Amino acid sequence: MGFIEQHFFGNSMKSWLSALVVLVGLLVVLRIIKMVATNRVNNFSKRTETSIDDLIAELLASTRLFFLLAVSIYAAIQMVLLPAQLEPIIQGAVVILVMFQIGLWGNCLLAYLVSHYIRLENTEDTSGNASQVALTFFGKILLWTLVFLSILDNLGYEITTLIAGLGIGGIAVALAAQNILGDLFAYLSIMLDRPFVVGDFIVVDPYAGIVENIGLKTTRVRSLSGEQLVLSNTDLLKSRIRNFKRMQKRRVVFSVGVAYETPYEKLVLIRRIIRDIVESHENIEFDRAHFKEFGDFSLNFEIVYYVLIPDFQFHADTQQSINLALFKRFQDEGIQFAYPTQTIHFQQEKDAK
Repeated sequence: MGFIEQHFFGNSMKSWLSALVVLVGLLVVLRIIKMVATNRVNNFSKRTETSIDDLIAELLASTRLFFLLAVSIYAAIQMVLLPAQLEPIIQGAVVILVMFQIGLWGNCLLAYLVSHYIRLENTEDTSGNASQVALTFFGKILLWTLVFLSILDNLGYEITTLIAGLGIGGIAVALAAQNILGDLFAYLSIMLDRPFVVGDFIVVDPYAGIVENIGLKTTRVRSLSGEQLVLSNTDLLKSRIRNFKRMQKRRVVFSVGVAYETPYEKLVLIRRIIRDIVESHENIEFDRAHFKEFGDFSLNFEIVYYVLIPDFQFHADTQQSINLALFKRFQDEGIQFAYPTQTIHFQQEKDAK
């Protein structure tokens, strides 16, 4: 009997050599296919602006040699009859390598989906990186948990009991750390919904300031008086938040009171004076000016206009400019501003006869 016909572990040497040729040959072919496909996809992605081809390039780049080896081994062992003790070991190793590769592909797909979601939600959001990190972090925890459970299931372990135990343990941990977990999920909610981002000026109940940092448990706000406010994420979500950074335009309402001695012709002229002054300023939208009411000591006009730039400094400078211009025009027209006065009339009664 020749060497080629000799049997080892229940298979002829010819069968082992055939399996070896399949393993090596398939591994080489798969590596060549990966290299060619990666180069072509990379060259194609450089000429396009779409992100799908970039995702395909990432998936190809994340395909590891151990996965190609696992596929080659699986194909090769079909050529031979493995011993009963060796077969489950090799099949288990192949399953682990394949599932680990699926996890790597899942990482690439998760990163693509999260970044695509962030771009669709708000391309100018300064907290986009923080949101992406948070979503990717929680997504990877879920992904690799599923990969781990899938590996155990494919290896023949009963995972039902494990899942039940994890569920009971998870409930115990959740009860023991419900405040921490509440802030953690509140952080995730802030990252997803983004009611505010770093750099926004917000008002929360009596507190106001600029958001400096959004952490896992707390958000830090620099107040106008200089101190740092540390607010719980859970409390923030329960509060009514006013975000002035996202103000599109600012509505300004103010009043002007003139003396009761003002002639009727001047009262009619006041509305036009106010309108001309307001409309002479840039980035200002005049709304209305009306003789509103007869006050205790003045004739009151109410003026409304919109500042089209949300910057508070611009609003303050504009209001000052309007006030100065009104003072000058009223002075030129001889219109007198009212100030608190009280007139007392005395009536002398004749003595009764």
